[in-house]
Amino acid sequence: MKRGNGILMHISSLPAEFGIGDLGPQAYKFVDFLYKAKQHYWQILPLTPTEIRYGNSPYSSPSAFAGNILLISPQKLFDDGLLEKEDLNVKTKFTDTIDFNKVTFFKKNLLKKAYKNFGKNKNLLPDFEDFVKNQAYWLDDYAIFVGLRQQYKGKFWNKWPKLIRERNKLALRKIIEDCRYLHEEIKFQQYIFYRQWNQLKEYCHKKRIRIIGDIPIYVNFDSADVWKNQSIFKLNVRLEPKFVAGVPPDYFSKTGQRWGNPVYDWSVLKQNNFEWWINRIKHNLTMYDCVRIDHFRGFAAFWQVPAKEKTAMHGRWVPALGSDLFNTVKKKYPRAQIIAEDIGYITPDVHKLMKDMKFPGMKVLQFAFGDFEYYQNYLPSFYPKNSVAYTGTHDNNTLKGWYETEISEHQRTMINNFLGKKIQKKDVTVLLMKELMKSKADVSIVPLQDVLGLGCEGRMNRPGKAKGNWTWRLKGNALQSQICKKLESLTINSLRA
Repeated sequence: MKRGNGILMHISSLPAEFGIGDLGPQAYKFVDFLYKAKQHYWQILPLTPTEIRYGNSPYSSPSAFAGNILLISPQKLFDDGLLEKEDLNVKTKFTDTIDFNKVTFFKKNLLKKAYKNFGKNKNLLPDFEDFVKNQAYWLDDYAIFVGLRQQYKGKFWNKWPKLIRERNKLALRKIIEDCRYLHEEIKFQQYIFYRQWNQLKEYCHKKRIRIIGDIPIYVNFDSADVWKNQSIFKLNVRLEPKFVAGVPPDYFSKTGQRWGNPVYDWSVLKQNNFEWWINRIKHNLTMYDCVRIDHFRGFAAFWQVPAKEKTAMHGRWVPALGSDLFNTVKKKYPRAQIIAEDIGYITPDVHKLMKDMKFPGMKVLQFAFGDFEYYQNYLPSFYPKNSVAYTGTHDNNTLKGWYETEISEHQRTMINNFLGKKIQKKDVTVLLMKELMKSKADVSIVPLQDVLGLGCEGRMNRPGKAKGNWTWRLKGNALQSQICKKLESLTINSLRA
């Protein structure tokens, strides 16, 4: 990857008058900001659908392929002739942070209006038909899945009638015939999402901004992917997960993290030539210029927890076939740029897999100030060229919040020693950003909250906490010219412009 700096901020965190950041005008203004500040990368979180029942996490989705329709821009719907001007008159009172209940109700109503108008205005029809044809390998089953969830009032797919949960061809054919209008509406929503996303991506490329996307290693049990591909997951005779994924106790949680996702049956995946994974990676490579694969260590060995366990403490490591998978990926997509999220308990087999594949890993500066012998590789002077360096990730507190509320006096002394002087609280963010960006790492990424110098109020996610995450949004007037100039100066001085 080309040496440069980038910003981590999800689409939902953009300012917007409709309660959540979207793919409309503010996204283009943000790209302009990145360009003026001489940034090369914009890293985002997964763009797959989020759901209130799963805490609105972009890492917990009913599809590994579908787009999040909450991110569709009403303004661009109007520009395409799918909404009237009066539809953009917002009567709902939105807050500075995201209220997902209000946003979901508001956006879904707008999209229903847009679909009705789409039926009257056929200008987009040829493009829509091409999209449906090209994306049929995931879109058809996703539309059926969403429709069936509505019909069965949100029940998990393994509680649907036997013929449907087991995907009997005749039963599915009848559902397709009976619900054709609903399925087309769902496909229309996906078409609009991808239309708007591709337009934004094209604008990023005009400004020489490369997009780093994010692939969660696992998918929800309650998803179109598991319903369609039951054999590649470890399920019992009742079509329930035998085991679930997670991680053992670590920096973020004393009892580990029990994610609850079904784990893969790697022997079946290999028998199928990793078809589902290949399709997933291909799909993401068309969406992004580079992809970060979350929890990469799960491709060497994964933490398998019996589904009956309430925490992740009593699991075990099970070998995976990541080497076979990524050798297949390399043959099909030799130019694919993949970042391996290698944070946490990393063993020699993970290092070997990354080295064999030449995937850059992640270095997180916040992790450098603990037990020095264990965390020394997170100090900027130890970063290899083939790596991506972060002040923190979406799971970390901001630098300011971390410094003020999470670390000990001993750790503060370590930071002073690292910087060679005693520092004041107000300076810690900029000084640590400078050190990160001066490193040898090809790419440095800074969360926008750190660029703005925000504290705990800017935190995006708290692992292990079920509620209150993913709601942070940028205020409309936050990106003042002095912020742009400060970021530009840091970028130039670190030879990343």
